[in-house]
Amino acid sequence: MDLATGAMGSLLLKLGGLLTDEYKLQAGVKEDVQYLKRELTSMYAALRKVGDVPRDELDVQVQLWADDVRDLSYRMEDVVDKFLVRVEGPKASSAAADKPRKLKRLMEKMGDLFTKGRTRHQIAEEVKGIKARVQEAADRRDRYKVDDVVASPAGSATVDPRLMSLYKDRKELVGIDEPLSNLTEMLTEGDTDVSRQLKIVSIVGFGGLGKTSLAKAVYDELQWQFDCSAFVPVGLKPSVKKLLNDILFEIDKQKHQDSILSSWDERQLIDQLRRSLATKRYFIVIDDIWDTEAWEIIRCALVDNNCASRIVTTTRILEVATKTGEVYKLKPLSHDLAEELFHTRLFGGKNKGACHQPAEVYEKMLHKCGGAPLAIITMASLLVGKPVEFWSKVYNSIGFGNEDNKDVSNTRKILLFSYYDLPCYLRTCLLYMSIYPEEHLIEKDSLIWKWVAEGFIHEEAGVGLYEIGERYFNELINKSMIQPVDSHPYDRTITGYYDIITGCRIHDMVLDMICRLAKEENFVTALYNNEQQAYTVHHNVRRLAVGDKNCLANTCMPQVRSFNVLSSDVKLPSLSCFQVLRVLALEGDTSSEHDTTCLEHLGKLVHLRYLGLRNINISEL
Repeated sequence: MDLATGAMGSLLLKLGGLLTDEYKLQAGVKEDVQYLKRELTSMYAALRKVGDVPRDELDVQVQLWADDVRDLSYRMEDVVDKFLVRVEGPKASSAAADKPRKLKRLMEKMGDLFTKGRTRHQIAEEVKGIKARVQEAADRRDRYKVDDVVASPAGSATVDPRLMSLYKDRKELVGIDEPLSNLTEMLTEGDTDVSRQLKIVSIVGFGGLGKTSLAKAVYDELQWQFDCSAFVPVGLKPSVKKLLNDILFEIDKQKHQDSILSSWDERQLIDQLRRSLATKRYFIVIDDIWDTEAWEIIRCALVDNNCASRIVTTTRILEVATKTGEVYKLKPLSHDLAEELFHTRLFGGKNKGACHQPAEVYEKMLHKCGGAPLAIITMASLLVGKPVEFWSKVYNSIGFGNEDNKDVSNTRKILLFSYYDLPCYLRTCLLYMSIYPEEHLIEKDSLIWKWVAEGFIHEEAGVGLYEIGERYFNELINKSMIQPVDSHPYDRTITGYYDIITGCRIHDMVLDMICRLAKEENFVTALYNNEQQAYTVHHNVRRLAVGDKNCLANTCMPQVRSFNVLSSDVKLPSLSCFQVLRVLALEGDTSSEHDTTCLEHLGKLVHLRYLGLRNINISEL
């Protein structure tokens, strides 16, 4: 199963299984299933070709045809799965102790035959309806000449292990020395006995420019000078309660590790923070602020205690930066530094002589990256080990020559091209990650098992599904699409744990891209803010992720395959409304207290393959 072809791959296998004698289909139904298998095999090939072309380059009619066929594949697989469950049923016991119950078992078997006969009649009716839709889709395929769609020559991607260590150490951050020196000077200026006031500096710049990297570098450089410190991400539409919790935990992990804080409201958390910081010289980084509302609440907790404390914030919005503190505008990399980073990524060094590309193409590629490290790394990732001809295709594909494009727009185009350069199976896995909100720490293990449950992992002889999924995960890291998170990165004394990748985060620019794509392709529907409370789950929503204050209590979801809840403020529907659910994840934050009555019908989810329960007070399943 993947993004481009929907459920077509697994459906074809199941249709082949239905044609065996085991299921005893009526003659007419068997002929219909054979017809469906032939037509869908042809459509499967067409969908794969369509999937290799960027959506905005497709004819609108072809887009509509592909969307309809993918939706049809899901509906057909749902029908087949329900049929298989009802016909196969539970296996009867063959134990000798059951002999006295022969008559009862015989009656039950006759009842099963009647029920299964009725089921076969029902599937016969549904197959006829599906056949009509498939015939209509086949006719439209011919009219729209879908088979003539030409795939983009993106080429195959290679995994480069050098990316893992490119930004591992601060010394390896290209172009970090000057801004780090400037920011350090701003923070330490006036740090004397005469002036001990709190100082706040805000780093501002567009996405992908390296604001977080700079903030982390200055944090690592200076935190030892302070009594306590914290580095806390914010993101779009943050939970202020969680932010306050995170700051308290960071400044004193031993004191605030108990779960009692989860029951406190914002006022209690602010009071506790003010008490904890009252006499301490602290250094706190608040990363990625999008508006002033969250900052004003956090600011109430960060007292000016005349101890020469320091706060650093990062934001993309100049207006927010000016309201938070003294502004430090992070500039794009200079041409020389951009070239150094480009060559470090491409060739492992600064030697420009290793590049044999035409000067015009080379210079315009660097220029269009706008000095943004993320754009440069993404661009270079596409070109590692690629021939000269491929560079020209990249040049044409991201709109070079259009001088009106802004840096952010160009970077997004580069990321989009990088996305289409991924193999289809990696695109599917990446888009599935749009179920997570901004700044969310994604655990590697749970993510991979969700991929497995959804059928995104392609089986290989002699290799476990998890191991294959882990390889997919590492490929996405090495293609700069996700950012790895290490376990115990600062504790070298924990044998066997240092530098073990346990999860990842998604850069805001990449997340924005995959959320848009997932929505356009109707692959994932994510509800993460109050404006979407009134959202109605449509009949064709297959994967649903919900966040704060969404009410789904009375929503019917017979078609949803993946249901992810990352908040405690969601009114959940009864599990009895799900009929084809594969993934159920109730994984809120540290303050989550889900109503456990929602698990009442868990045993009825006969297709369930992944169950994730976190921070739920349950005593039994």
